[in-house]
Amino acid sequence: MDKLNSNQEIEVLRFVERLARRVGDKIASTSGRRRRISFKGEIDLVTQFDHEAQDMIIKGLNKGYSDFGILSEEDVNSGTDLPFKWIIDPLDGTTNFAHGLPIWAVSIALEAMGDVVLGVVYDPNRKEMFSGRRKNGAYLNGKRVKVSDTGKLENSLLVTGFPYDIRRSKNNNLAQFSAFAVRSRAVRRLGSAALDLCYTACGRFDGYWEMKLSPWDQAAGTLILREARGRVTDFAGREFNIYGDEVLGTNGKIHGQMMRVLKRLKS
Repeated sequence: MDKLNSNQEIEVLRFVERLARRVGDKIASTSGRRRRISFKGEIDLVTQFDHEAQDMIIKGLNKGYSDFGILSEEDVNSGTDLPFKWIIDPLDGTTNFAHGLPIWAVSIALEAMGDVVLGVVYDPNRKEMFSGRRKNGAYLNGKRVKVSDTGKLENSLLVTGFPYDIRRSKNNNLAQFSAFAVRSRAVRRLGSAALDLCYTACGRFDGYWEMKLSPWDQAAGTLILREARGRVTDFAGREFNIYGDEVLGTNGKIHGQMMRVLKRLKS
């Protein structure tokens, strides 16, 4: 099998929604337990809950779709050359989670023949299920959503995140943050790329940019944003790649304005 028909895609999407909800709610209900925190980098955290969520997700996916590959944040990489591949962030927003800040989500996407065809981002703290299927729109708890109508950068609410190597690398977005802070209505930093993209998809934010993300951070969210009639590229307006180094996602109307600011900072 090298592709799914429409009915199969719907079936897979519903399966993934149920799985993400079950895992997210389980983690949220047990998050009062003491968190065992370890470090993948200077400020890049991982807890036992990340691993527990990943184990539950992979067990569920393998039970339903054992012939699909898996690429997940916590060092699970199997069958990635197969036609179908799950891309998983079991707990996007680990730093928030570790500090008890309820801004985190479960993110699962399906890549088919190199293209992301569906994605789910579930926020158990707000019981919000964001989902999207290629060429079939984006949804929040079953209701179709679309990006904002804001047309000017000066009236926009933006969001970003900072790279994990910010203490060591000069290649960061601090100058970009400062530039957008004085050119927009405001800039926020929530700590979950998946939710940043979904919030842009449903109009809570008008634009989002970030660098040095991994595929699992952005696969589901960028698909949902595109299906909400948003635009997603790299900083220069080139075709977006989930394996690339830059993401610029907007309502489309302020995309060029954000690109011009980013271009000036590079020159």
